[in-house]
Formats: sequence, structure tokens, C-alpha cells
Amino acid sequence: MGKVIQLKTNGQRASLREAQDSQQLVRLWRDELEHGSFCGYVGGVGREFFLLWVIGDGVSYDGMYIMRHRDISEFEAPDKHSTFLEKALALKGIRPTPPADFPLDDIQQVVQAAAAHAPVIGVHVDSEDEAEVCYIGRLVSVEEEGFNMQEITPDAEWLREPSFFSWDEISTISMEDAYATSLLAVAGDPPPLEQGDTGGGFGSAH
Repeated sequence: MGKVIQLKTNGQRASLREAQDSQQLVRLWRDELEHGSFCGYVGGVGREFFLLWVIGDGVSYDGMYIMRHRDISEFEAPDKHSTFLEKALALKGIRPTPPADFPLDDIQQVVQAAAAHAPVIGVHVDSEDEAEVCYIGRLVSVEEEGFNMQEITPDAEWLREPSFFSWDEISTISMEDAYATSLLAVAGDPPPLEQGDTGGGFGSAH
């Protein structure tokens, strides 16, 4: 039976590193951002962020999420259903394979590393009502205050104008999740951006 604990940031990093070192299947909650929980394996722990190799509801790999330490409200290690989940994953031949030495100390590192690892990334933004909003696309350029991304709409259409995101509004970066992978498969290769665009705003949230 896993132990659910309320975490302070300092102790939280140690708990995450312990789970990573022991390859425990964990579960965590972020009550202020979403309902429900994430289940998976810790793939790295940095100063500001950590990487979770996520197991989806269908007991299959569902991408990697890089999340802020401060957003975790509860943490369970091991997951109380870990015995079943690990047996199911073994039967499917699924083993966690997070990238080694993924940079997790600040958001600029995270975005650039994620974009180098996957053709599209999910950019989760803090919205005014405190719930996350997600945008999916490919990194175009990096600036001092943020970055530009060419987005894919929920109808799997590439936008022709880039969108700008500031570093301080990003709560989570995701990559290789099933939804983003399916969007990219349908959308195909991105068209060229229209000349003269500098990234005026957001496109379509997912």
C-alpha cells in the first residue's frame, strides 16, 4: 500500500529522487490544476521541474510530462495498485525509457530539450481560472522573454502564424502523449510560416 503524503518542496525533491532510484511506480495529484491524478515513473528531478514517464488509463505508455514541483498537492509511492500495474505492463512488454540527463532546472532548458526530443510538444499554460490550458505544436524560435511555436489545431491543422508564450506562464511541458502523436500523424508535415509574422498570440487550445 502506498503512502500518501502532503509535500513541502524541499522534502518533495528527495521523495521523487528516491522513487526514481528505486524505480517505484508512483501517483501524484495537482489539485489546483486538474481533477484526477498522474501515474508513472519518475525520470528525472531538477531544481524547478521533474519528469514523469506516464502510464495512461489503458495501462499503456502515455507520454512524458515535465511538471513544477510546487504544483504537486499529494504524492503516493508506491502507487497502491502498483503490483497489478507492473504485471500488466510486463505482459505488454512496456518498460519505462525516460531520456537520460534531461535538463530540468528551468523552463527554457525544458522547452528546448523537449523540442529536440519530440517533433511536437504540449505547452500547458496557467489560465486565469487556475486550470491549465494546453497548446500543441513545434518550437520555432527562442527569445529572452519566451518562445514562438507553430501550433496544430484540435482539427489537426497547422497554423501559418506562430504563437508566442512567455516563460513564466508555463506550468507543464508534455511530449509523446497519445493525443499529440495522433494530431501530428493526421496533420503531417508543417507548412512554411507566413513571412513577417512575429507571433502575435495563441491559437487553439486543446
